[in-house]
Amino acid sequence: LVFIRDQIARPAIDDPPGHGHDDGHHAGPAHRGDAFVPMLWTLFFFVLGCNLLGMVPWAGSPTASFSVTLALAGATFVTGMLSGMKQFGFFGFFLNQVPPIDMPGYLFPLKIVISFGLFLIEMLGLCIKHLILAVRLLANMVAGHLVLLGIMGLIAGAASASTGMWATVTGISVVSATLFSVLELFVAFLQAYIFTFLSALFIGTAVHHH
Repeated sequence: LVFIRDQIARPAIDDPPGHGHDDGHHAGPAHRGDAFVPMLWTLFFFVLGCNLLGMVPWAGSPTASFSVTLALAGATFVTGMLSGMKQFGFFGFFLNQVPPIDMPGYLFPLKIVISFGLFLIEMLGLCIKHLILAVRLLANMVAGHLVLLGIMGLIAGAASASTGMWATVTGISVVSATLFSVLELFVAFLQAYIFTFLSALFIGTAVHHH
């Protein structure tokens, strides 16, 4: 819990040194990221719990379902948008997505066209990176289950092909599946950390000026 607060939430969401909570003129709270710590805690332990369920026989991992990972990414997306709108206002949040363009005044019409194009690209990128957040977690959890299924499937394949090799293939498959399960246990924690870390980064991006 302390690690998520001190090593994820605060570094990703806090104001840079010397900047205030609003626009640099007003001192804000010491750690803006602390306001998002309960959500990040919830995300981490929910994802971790769902990942670990995949290690329980006949239970299955909920994070191996795209609907679950998409809902989790959607929670991050909505949190970032609402926090950004609270910080900059409804229109200010969307204007903050467009990087500043330094162009002469007589090129103002061209500046409007470029800014609109950049706005569309940035909004598309905002949606895509949250979609990728969901797909990344899904792919990692599904891939591990498929590899385990393939390893254990070698036993049935050896049994139907050659009875003489069945015992050898079974022993190798069981040892391999056991070792890979230990790796899957590590991946369960790692993916929960990565999902929480990326969520904090996306929220931090939403509440700061580009």
